[in-house]
Amino acid sequence: MLHTDVIVPVPQLLAKHAAERPGQVAFRDPGQAVTYAELDSRTARLAGHFRELGLQSSDRFLMYLDNCVEVAEGYLVAPRADIVTVCANPGGTKHEFEHILRDSGATAVLTDRAHLPTVLELIDGGAGRAPVKFVVVTGTPTHLSYAGDTKVVFYDDLVAQEPARRAPDSTHLDAWCWMLYTSGTTGRPKGVRLTQRSCLWVVGACWVPIAGLNESDVLLSALPLFHSYTLVLCVLGVAATGASEYLLPKFSPTQVLRAAAEDGITFLPGVPTMFRYLMDSAGGTRLDAPSLRLCVSAGALMATALNEAFEEFAAVPLLDGYGITETSTMVTMNSPTGGRVLGSCGLPLPGLTVRLIDPATGTDAAPGEEGELWVQGPNVMQGYHELPQATADVLTDGWYHTGDLARRDENGFIRISGRVKELIIRGGENIYPAEIEDILIACASVADAAVVAAPHDALGEVPVAFVVAVGDDGIDEDELRTRCAEALSYFKVPTEFIAVPEIPRTGSGKIQRHLLRRQEPSTVE
Repeated sequence: MLHTDVIVPVPQLLAKHAAERPGQVAFRDPGQAVTYAELDSRTARLAGHFRELGLQSSDRFLMYLDNCVEVAEGYLVAPRADIVTVCANPGGTKHEFEHILRDSGATAVLTDRAHLPTVLELIDGGAGRAPVKFVVVTGTPTHLSYAGDTKVVFYDDLVAQEPARRAPDSTHLDAWCWMLYTSGTTGRPKGVRLTQRSCLWVVGACWVPIAGLNESDVLLSALPLFHSYTLVLCVLGVAATGASEYLLPKFSPTQVLRAAAEDGITFLPGVPTMFRYLMDSAGGTRLDAPSLRLCVSAGALMATALNEAFEEFAAVPLLDGYGITETSTMVTMNSPTGGRVLGSCGLPLPGLTVRLIDPATGTDAAPGEEGELWVQGPNVMQGYHELPQATADVLTDGWYHTGDLARRDENGFIRISGRVKELIIRGGENIYPAEIEDILIACASVADAAVVAAPHDALGEVPVAFVVAVGDDGIDEDELRTRCAEALSYFKVPTEFIAVPEIPRTGSGKIQRHLLRRQEPSTVE
């Protein structure tokens, strides 16, 4: 059932919780905590100061710092100042940040001391497409030795002082409010334009009715907040329902395990690799989390073996779902009650229409047959920022073409096969990397794995597996080849198994296959 009570403008949600639960902690990080009364007043003050500093409607405000209370507030200030908040990966390179700074046209930046030199260097060097009017710095206000022209102000000063005039709250649910960038696994990252309605609809269609998110929950977010998964669940989901959240600057298995044991955590979102690292770090013991009721995973495919192992380890459900930035995250989700199919990403969200289209014929695929997943609903993006042709390529009559291949069983559960562009065609036979990866990850000696296509003179392409071993003994290629041969058709068995220290992934857990392709052998016999 769709919960429309959370699909209202963010300023109204903040005012409601400030009145009903003023002293309850909304967001905290290792250094500070902010109650709902404070969250309402602090975001209003920020909005007023941003207007005084020169931001106008639809101007872009770019955040570039690790998880903290200020990042959550920076997202929530967007509808309070009628601006657009953008978030860049704080662990990315200077070149990657420069691309987002230029592409977004940001005219203000929020950062911390660690990233400030990079920000000022790029701004002073004219890297931005538009002049940056001001930079906001978190941390204790102190003197800065900076002789440039850009105004530098301190975040704590802005939230502590009333502006001369409050900014008018934006109540238009369909106005552009946030812009997040795609992971860039298939090309240069593109800015995705999202609205209050598109994002809050996911809260009302998924996180509240399916996951049961409510004001009693305490979330632990160790995932980076520059992804749509965390924006929608870990910022907007919390603010919409009146829940509380503990933000860790970065993922640390030790810190997550400690917080789960000591801080009353009830709800743990993650990605598959994170859940595997938690089990490995626990050293064979069960998870100590007395208040935990639910874990959820998105961002990358969840292997059935990992799902089963973690549920035994944690003694709570681990629900897998499928979502992408262009649909404000979630499209499908498994439920903790009723029927559930491990290895699938669940059923489409209520109110959302999903089709599987045969790429060869353009017709709907029958149950069990494969097709490209198309989505239509209130959560679909407005489009890519200043990329009309790229938008037209993926949006047709309101249908978003995801580029992901999937199958639907007779009960409607959807299983993702992989990306259309990641399909390996070996001598005319289709091979999906995820199918091989599931077999490899189920091996006790394998910590992680990824499969890519390698060129072959006679067959066109063949699969090559990159494997991260458990422990220091390395990989046993004969064992892995035997396991694959037992479970897969002969043409799907990788021609080579390459040991690597880690699989390159994005912050949301997606495999960066283009980086692995640079490591593969130039020829395969």
